[in-house]
Amino acid sequence: MRQAKSAYWQKIVDEAKDEQGNPRPFFSMAPMEAVTDTIFRRVVAAAGGPDIYYTEFTNAASMVHPEAKFSIQGRLAVAPGEQMPIAQIWGSKPEAIAGAAKLLPEKGYEAVDLNMGCPDGTVIKNSAGSDLIRHPDTALALIDAAKESGLPVSVKTRLGFYKVDEYQGWLETILKADVQVLTIHLRTRKEMSKAAAHFELIDDIVAMRDRLTPNTLLQINGDIKNYKQGMALAAAHPGVDGIMIGRGVLEDPYAFNSVEKEHTLAESIDLLKLQLDLFDEVTKTVTPKNFEALKRYFKIYLRGFANASKLRQMLMETHATDEVRAILDEHVAELVQNEDR
Repeated sequence: MRQAKSAYWQKIVDEAKDEQGNPRPFFSMAPMEAVTDTIFRRVVAAAGGPDIYYTEFTNAASMVHPEAKFSIQGRLAVAPGEQMPIAQIWGSKPEAIAGAAKLLPEKGYEAVDLNMGCPDGTVIKNSAGSDLIRHPDTALALIDAAKESGLPVSVKTRLGFYKVDEYQGWLETILKADVQVLTIHLRTRKEMSKAAAHFELIDDIVAMRDRLTPNTLLQINGDIKNYKQGMALAAAHPGVDGIMIGRGVLEDPYAFNSVEKEHTLAESIDLLKLQLDLFDEVTKTVTPKNFEALKRYFKIYLRGFANASKLRQMLMETHATDEVRAILDEHVAELVQNEDR
């Protein structure tokens, strides 16, 4: 089932401009488990976010199950006024993918992305994620199933399962399936995130795309920390349409800023406080959130100044957002004052 060129993606391409108004690659924040929910997406947006956001990856089978659908509602929650993300879903059953994708338009989603690269062992045991690299016929069936929704379909995957050179057959298979966007994490499943991303393959992948399906957009992921590095990578490899940043945002929430600048401790604290407020909001109005999971973010905002580790350790002993606020109110004014001296 071939789909016409998507107006949704064409708009993203058309609106991606640099500071001088020239066309540039579009930037996106990678879908990350227990990270890219409505809370963190809005924090990154406040810091100066990307062109595109994705949801956490969501189990298609749960979406269509009469009871399980309630357990995943937080993954697909979008706040009023928030930029609509792309829904990323995963699974191994075409009927589940088709049913899940058809639910998305009524929730306001305008595009769907299929996860075919997750390296998690549990996902692989369910014949999904990067396991689909070993089962291309199933992957093609899932793409066709997602297209039944009428939404533009994209795929995020890896170069291969065991070996890098698997990309030649695997990516050709996906390109021939006529997806709107092919996002490639430039590592194999076996490499996880331990090896360096294989930037040396980009030009060959671009040539493959140009030969097979020139209208398919190519987005590159892996070892790209910020806007400046993404722009340099795209300039070095003409034909790259998009840049996806994942872990770089967890090191610097300002990673998508086009102009690099030093951000003050006060600015970082404001982002942390925003995250606390949004955490409480979502817990109250959408679904209970795990406070312990919030602690992974403290290091993002509290680093690079005297006594940063001491303050983080104090926050790690907390059990509620109000306790975090109390510690910040007690200590931050002095820290900010010292920074200004």
